[in-house]
Amino acid sequence: MRVELTNITKLFGPLRAVDDVSLTIGEGDFFTLLGPSGCGKTTLLRTIAGFYNPDAGEIRFGDRLINHIPAHRRETGMVFQNYALFPHLSVFDNIAYGLRARKIPKPEIAERIARIIKIVQMEGLERRAPSKLSGGQQQRVALARALVISPQILLMDEPLSNLDAKLRVSMREEIRRIQKELGITTIYVTHDQEEAMAVSDRIAILNRGRLEQVGAPAEIYYRPESRFAAEFMGSSNIIEMAVTGWDEDHSRIAAETAGQTFSLRGEKPSGARITLSVRPEWIRVVAGSRDGEANILPGTVLSSTFLGSMIRYRVSGPGGKPVVIEVHDPDEGSIRKDGETLWYQLPPDRPLVIRG
Repeated sequence: MRVELTNITKLFGPLRAVDDVSLTIGEGDFFTLLGPSGCGKTTLLRTIAGFYNPDAGEIRFGDRLINHIPAHRRETGMVFQNYALFPHLSVFDNIAYGLRARKIPKPEIAERIARIIKIVQMEGLERRAPSKLSGGQQQRVALARALVISPQILLMDEPLSNLDAKLRVSMREEIRRIQKELGITTIYVTHDQEEAMAVSDRIAILNRGRLEQVGAPAEIYYRPESRFAAEFMGSSNIIEMAVTGWDEDHSRIAAETAGQTFSLRGEKPSGARITLSVRPEWIRVVAGSRDGEANILPGTVLSSTFLGSMIRYRVSGPGGKPVVIEVHDPDEGSIRKDGETLWYQLPPDRPLVIRG
């Protein structure tokens, strides 16, 4: 089922929790609303679900306008952050709740539950109470309960936030597997960037109720359009520079900051200053300055964090502002200590010019 939002606004008094948001979510897409706490993502999800009425704009499921259709008639399944399982009901009865409310015949209820139990891999636990389940198993029951009613759209509000880090990784893989197996349009809310990148076909980044950027995970990561998108979707060094020249033949920008000159690939700047986004893993550690190579700088190691597969340095950058550098698969003997000098290169072809 395609979902189309046109100029959706939701107010809580003077607060514009959702501010003029327009989105198109394709049939069968796994679409994630991503942003920090208070950005409006859960409010937008609840507006789609029918728990809130928009103060402006239109919501369409396919070609059908559903603004004034109550939540229980929108053919959506909802998975909440706290799972909301009935403690006095078994796994089977929790999953069956929505079917019984719809007056589905008992034989069909049994058939549907058997199928969904197999999909979420909960065979043999049908008679167990929720209190006897692990967090991951409870999450599967909540997911099964939402899916067994055969919704047109699945809505998920931070469903993994109550799980430990290792279980979150395995469960997000399961959710992605189940969603693709069923081909159901899914709208997913999270504040976790890694989780969003792992499960999503497309992501919408929200900030203070407004859209910052919409696109595939790789598109947003490699080509953020704003400072907020660059910093929220992974880690990024934001560096502001003054433009000192433009080489039209080679699409090169000459720029300067804190007395350091740089050569960067890019389109002709529209103003006298540019803002760059440089991912930590794009910066190369080098042995020292070399003739003919651009953008090589010395810095003092302010801190180093060893993370096994990589080491993350904070190094003094141009003008004293720290620069974060990530070195993957580091050699043990080459790890720098705090206070040591480290030479690094801002790659001429990787930094992106973004909106400030």
